[in-house]
Amino acid sequence: MVWLMKLPWVWQATAEEVAAEYPCDRFVSGPAVGCWRAADSTAPAEQLFRWLCQLRVAPYSYDLIDNFGKGSPRVLTPGLDQLELGQPFMTIFELVDFTPGRQLTLKLASPASRRLYRDLAVTYLAVPTASGSRLIVKLALAAHGNPVRRTLLAWGDLLMMRKQVLTLAGLAERAGSADRAQ
Repeated sequence: MVWLMKLPWVWQATAEEVAAEYPCDRFVSGPAVGCWRAADSTAPAEQLFRWLCQLRVAPYSYDLIDNFGKGSPRVLTPGLDQLELGQPFMTIFELVDFTPGRQLTLKLASPASRRLYRDLAVTYLAVPTASGSRLIVKLALAAHGNPVRRTLLAWGDLLMMRKQVLTLAGLAERAGSADRAQ
């Protein structure tokens, strides 16, 4: 039963990944709690990062729920990897930090969303591995406020982010396989 208590907070991330510091930690005031998600990909980290940049135009989760039924693109959109601070991502976030080819950090920007969760930031990290790359995501949110709301957010995030992480890792793999086949 201990795994059930841990599950909404950590999915597929290692103890080392959970213990690491992430850029999103700087964008949440006061004590924070985190949710970690991770997935492996056979694609190179640079290819995976290009797919992370696609989050500028779509969420890559359950499109019926979080993209108004519009399908997230299944091919890379040219130019989305040209990043500038302040750019919108997934309509409710803005880019607050990035390292080209490596990580994106987003902060909740939508006024409607900020009424529910004032302090919330997320880092998407593409890490090179011997077999390709690893996508590690940390969602940081302020520890103050309603603990029931935080727990519900963690469960909802697990449902949506799991799909997003697996989708992006899979799309990067397919794109990398197509590039290698040509």
